[in-house]
Amino acid sequence: MAKELMLPPSASSLSESMRDLGYSLATAVADIIDNSITAGATEVDVYCDLNCKIPILAILDNGKGMTEDELLLAMKHGSSNPKQARDPNDLGRFGLGMKTASFSQCRNLTVVSSIKSKMCGAEWDLDHVSERDDWYLSILDDNDIQKISYLDQLGETGTAVVWTKLDRLFEDQYGSKRDEIVFEKLDLVDRHLSLVFHRFLAGEVKHHPRFAIRINGHVVKAFDPFCRKIKATQVLPEEIVRINGMEVMIQPYILPHHSKLTATEYDFYEDRSSFISNQGAYIYRNSRLMAWGDWFRLVPKGESTKLARIQIDFPNALDESWTIDIKKSRARPPNEVRERLRQIISKVTDTSTRIHRGRGQKLFQDSLEPIWERYADKERVRFELNLSHPLLQSLKNGLSDWQSSILNSYLEAVSAAIPVEMIYSDYSSAPRSVDQFSIEKNNVLQKLEELRRSLFGSGEVNVDTFRSVVDSVRMFDAHKELVEQYYEGIKNGE
Repeated sequence: MAKELMLPPSASSLSESMRDLGYSLATAVADIIDNSITAGATEVDVYCDLNCKIPILAILDNGKGMTEDELLLAMKHGSSNPKQARDPNDLGRFGLGMKTASFSQCRNLTVVSSIKSKMCGAEWDLDHVSERDDWYLSILDDNDIQKISYLDQLGETGTAVVWTKLDRLFEDQYGSKRDEIVFEKLDLVDRHLSLVFHRFLAGEVKHHPRFAIRINGHVVKAFDPFCRKIKATQVLPEEIVRINGMEVMIQPYILPHHSKLTATEYDFYEDRSSFISNQGAYIYRNSRLMAWGDWFRLVPKGESTKLARIQIDFPNALDESWTIDIKKSRARPPNEVRERLRQIISKVTDTSTRIHRGRGQKLFQDSLEPIWERYADKERVRFELNLSHPLLQSLKNGLSDWQSSILNSYLEAVSAAIPVEMIYSDYSSAPRSVDQFSIEKNNVLQKLEELRRSLFGSGEVNVDTFRSVVDSVRMFDAHKELVEQYYEGIKNGE
């Protein structure tokens, strides 16, 4: 009969291995804030001080705090069983997050908690664990606690998570280079938190007061990936899928075409969230964003589908069905949800494609005399210059047959040599940056005069023909009022 043998892992080896689960500074800080939200906090302050004798990163909240027994349990690796039922508002799962997230950035984790100004504290030091090769936790006394920076910012009730020995954060750099690296990372933390906790920051979460996060005093503002404040955003019908008697809510959105956004709106959303890379499903667990920008291989990412977004909400009781990882950065929908998603994604992406293609076709339909013409046959599409355009015909009137033939050959070569791949790359990544011809306001009238002489010389002007040509060249799109004034001048004989 087999005998049992206790074979605990090496504390030194395991603690070092747990540092490499793939956390970034942003995901690590987010994991700590999950605990603050679970503790009922309404405010979190993140401080990163590189100028003090011992550089420090501290995360303070005003949650309910912990007693010493609760703190010791929280410091234990694997402090909760992921299979056990938890409070519906609990954002944790494995009881590993605070430790693994912290050690991904530092070698010393100190936690101090206060309830009605009564403080308790404990400290994990990986150097000490490695030296003893066992899980020795330091329990702090009042003198130890008083030496910790930023605790004067902790209220009567709340918790502070303090990181020192920040070896991973600094990447072995020193001086100004170290500071530059950290400030870049803090900017990414701001962006990450503004997205991951945007519903908490906006006060949209039921039974939870509006939440505030500050980084070195700077307020983190909510970033809504669905552009819901913009009227042109389409909100499609919500769907519900039930798994084991629990509801998974699926809410599709179609973002507006970039032409429907103001310059300020477009710059904000493109800067914070690339339209093409962040299309897909946004998965929320207890209103906290877990994963995003994925179609789960149900449809490929592409330019035509980049406006589609699907918000999916599920409760923490379904964690195992969604295969949530320790970092809470990966989630895979169960089969019931995948099958429903397959149908919803098809409808959503079709709508996104119609908006995109419809906008492309409109560029040609807007003008009676387009510069470019689009041809489609047998699933093939090509674009050609319009060789009957009035400007071209006016030019040819002054050319010999031989010169006209050479011009036609050149224009056919131009049509065949469109840099489609380059245009697609630039337009898909930053459509507003593609600007073929910008005219300064003080040059508009001069250019209109040049077009007028090219078409009509010194003769009478056909305003309708002239208007169609001006519309086709599109270089005057930003100055429509001036163009209309010019038309009125022609009608009045000016």
